[in-house]
Amino acid sequence: MNFEYFISKRLVTKTDHKSNISAPIIKIAISAIAIGIIMMFVAISTGFGLQNKIREKIAAFNGHIVINNFSNNQSTITQNPVSTVQHFYPEFTSVPEIEHIQKVATKYGIIRTETDFEGIVVKGVEKNYRWKYLDEYLVKGKLPVFDETISREVLISNYLANRLGFDVEDKLIVYFLRDDQDRLPRSVGLTISGIFDSGFKEFDETYIIADLKQIQRLNNWDEDQIGQFELFVEDFSDIKEVGYKVYEEVDSFLNASTIIELYPSIFEWLKMFDFNIILIIGIMILVAGINMITALLVLILERTQMIGILKALGSSDWSIRKIFLYNAGFLIFKGLFWGNLIGISLLLIQKYLKVIPLNPETYYVSEAPIYLSLDYILIINIGTLLLCVLMLLIPSVIITKISPVKAMKFE
Repeated sequence: MNFEYFISKRLVTKTDHKSNISAPIIKIAISAIAIGIIMMFVAISTGFGLQNKIREKIAAFNGHIVINNFSNNQSTITQNPVSTVQHFYPEFTSVPEIEHIQKVATKYGIIRTETDFEGIVVKGVEKNYRWKYLDEYLVKGKLPVFDETISREVLISNYLANRLGFDVEDKLIVYFLRDDQDRLPRSVGLTISGIFDSGFKEFDETYIIADLKQIQRLNNWDEDQIGQFELFVEDFSDIKEVGYKVYEEVDSFLNASTIIELYPSIFEWLKMFDFNIILIIGIMILVAGINMITALLVLILERTQMIGILKALGSSDWSIRKIFLYNAGFLIFKGLFWGNLIGISLLLIQKYLKVIPLNPETYYVSEAPIYLSLDYILIINIGTLLLCVLMLLIPSVIITKISPVKAMKFE
């Protein structure tokens, strides 16, 4: 039998300490660990959740990497077409990290009603477009169906629908300027198949989703001419390295840009969340550790006579230190248990019930997104346990300074 564990277990199960001065201090230490775990869970899950959600929304309208003509100069609309006859299309085999590639094109237009008008960007996509993001944001109607014929179905944002008074199945007329400014704009009648709401105002105010063949027809392009390619990577954390590989693989007249390069201000803002998460974790572990140090010192002072007796019976300093470290470990586990129970419960409530709203104009989402992963849950628990135990090694040194004779006389 492990002698140190046996003694510490007897100390833990002993109930007379509840009337002593250590009782409230122990409760404070357990509460500090539990609150620290809850705060770390909230910081990581909401921070990563917000980062992932915003990345998804930007990728829904741009992909992860954009390949276009250098002459377009990162313009919102396509100025010069790109040929689909490329060695990397339809499969980018030379860069295995690319999991999907799709063709798109954009063109400025104006939606005109009897009472109002709105400038928009019509984004033309094809049938193999990655619809899963827009399907998630669909609030009414259905996704458009694009086949071999030119489709007149479009997706419009909830913002534009409310502003202009449109609903599903309504007809809308979009006017496109011609290259010859002296000629009247060209009008195209379209039908709204669905309404989406991404919560990303910059995109919702701007884009409607239409058939790529409509843009090709309006621009008098051939079937193999498009605006740009949008690529998706398997792991977003590798996007910079993959973007560099793609740039090296495409022809010299083509440019490859990641969405981090296209939207630098947004991604710089997202980086601040990493610093905030690290800061909160550091503060919470420090607070929990200080409370555990205080609790351990109180436990040692409370058991001074026991320490003297054990030393007189021949126990080594390290053996006695292990007794109190086991005791403190039990308190840490208790705090971890309650912290995990309450923290994960709160996160699940937010994930499925969405009780905490956010201002989409500031955070680009309408509610606090939650990212749950077993990896970071285990890392937080194991890291907190190890760091607290390491911090407790220092105050446990006081046991080596206790004299057996004086300790047994201690009151």
